[in-house]
This record gives sequence, C-alpha cells and structure tokens, in this order.
Amino acid sequence: ALSRRPKGHFAAGPGRAKRPRGAGRQLEAGMRGILITCNMNERKCVGEAYSLLGEYGDLLYGPEQFSDHEERLSGSDREEDEDDVEAALKKEVGQIRASTEQKLRRFQSVESGANNVVFIRTQGIEPENLVHHILKDMHTTKKKKTRVILRMLPISGTCKAFMEDMKKYTETFFEPWFKAPNKGTFQIVYKARNNSHMSREEVIKELAGIVGSLNPENKVDLNNPQYTVVVEIIKTVCCLSVVRDYVLFRKYNLQEVVKSNKEDAQQNPSNLTEEQNSEVVKAETEEEEKSSKEVKEENK
Repeated sequence: ALSRRPKGHFAAGPGRAKRPRGAGRQLEAGMRGILITCNMNERKCVGEAYSLLGEYGDLLYGPEQFSDHEERLSGSDREEDEDDVEAALKKEVGQIRASTEQKLRRFQSVESGANNVVFIRTQGIEPENLVHHILKDMHTTKKKKTRVILRMLPISGTCKAFMEDMKKYTETFFEPWFKAPNKGTFQIVYKARNNSHMSREEVIKELAGIVGSLNPENKVDLNNPQYTVVVEIIKTVCCLSVVRDYVLFRKYNLQEVVKSNKEDAQQNPSNLTEEQNSEVVKAETEEEEKSSKEVKEENK
C-alpha cells in the first residue's frame, strides 16, 4: 500500500465506493474551482478531470511546484531509524499524512454535496481562463478527450446560498465584467441541487438588477450574449462564474463541443449572428439529450 501512495494525487480522487475520496473535504463558501457533471461514474470522472486539468494546467502555468518541505519529507533524521523498519514505516506514514494536510495542490477534489457532480478545488490559477482554453482547443480540434465528463464549469467565487448573502457578494464579484466603464450583454443561467428554499425567478431577477446597477448599459441578450452568468446552487453553497462563448461551446459540454455543425465550423465567437446562435441552441438542446445515453454506451 505504501509503495502505491505517491500516486495518490491522481488516484486519490476516486472513492472507495461511489464518492471520490476526501470525506471531510467539503464544498464550502470561499472556494474556487471547477464544477464537473458526469454520468453515473464519479470515480472515472475524477480521474479524467485530474488528467485533463493536469495536461492543460501544465501547458498554461508550467509544471506544478512543490515546497521544499515536501521535497525533504524523508530527508531529516532518517538515519536514526534506518535499523528500525517498523519505526521507519510509521514515520513515513506520519510524514505523508502531515504533508497531505499542509499542502494545497493545484487541483484537489472535494465533496460537492450532489450526485453526479464533482468539484475540483483550484489553487493559484484562474478557473475561467483554464476551462475556456480547454473548450476552445477541443472545439477547434474536435478531438474527444473524455468519456464520462459531461459539463465543465469554472467557479470563480462561492458564497452562502441565501438571497442576502448572494446580493452582497455579487455586488463586488460582478465588477470586473459589468462595472462602468466595463459593460456587456449577458444572460443568467440557474441550476439548484439539493436545495428547495431558493427561487429561480427571484435569484435571476435580483442578480440581473445588480448587473444593471453597475452600469445601465449592460443589457440582457438571450441569443448571443457576451457573458453568461452561471449560478449553480448545491445545498447551502452558491457557486458563481461569468463565462464567455457559452452558446458556441455548447453550454460548456465537453461531449457536445467536439461535434461538428454547420453553424460554428468556420466561425469564431465574435462573428456568430443571432440567427446562427438560435440554431446552435436548438441543435444543442436536441443533441445534449443524447449525451448521457452515448456516454453510457461507451462505458459498457
């Protein structure tokens, strides 16, 4: 077991049963990361997420760096226990556990609080930039890189899922995109899981009002918005992000974005017309319903 332990960063995500390992690491207000939906196989989803995020994370930010403390885990005082195998093993286990608790890796899965949803906490990166880069590359190359991951949404901020908390938080959170002189067209998409006390209509109305108050020139556009405000509520945590190219990248669905279509094959985000976007949305709605079935077939 000890010999396999160093691989834990990539293998630790999958759980012993249905859940990723990491009980005690829960999604909570104040975290940033990437919310990923999958089809009935969270263990494979975590593995795919680590692989995909690691690949593009190294490409954009360089290889992950570790502290000197981690590199010297077994360096000091090792000679004292060389003749005592049992003591050396206990010491190594203790050092590994201590290191795991102290370090914050670039990507770390935590309990999301919902079935078929994985949350990867990020450290030292911009989730929206990384996910947009992944989707842009997959959209361009049409190369399929995942089997069980469906949607991958960057989460740039989290707060408590109560209306007053959300209003107070978003007044500052929305500023980089919508506070004058910044402006843009936008839409708000909302999803709640394991939460019954929030009203979809109320949330959208309140958040749209905040965007408008930051700059009256911000306008709603449901066909071809510059920005999509993503609101994902899980239990008592509200996950937020503002993303680009939501329609073009098929609602950030990794299974759909690699499929060819007449509308976006030779287009870039800024050139899509309202009519083209309407067709893309319609096509996406039909195709997305097939994603889950197709993934199941591939996993058989």
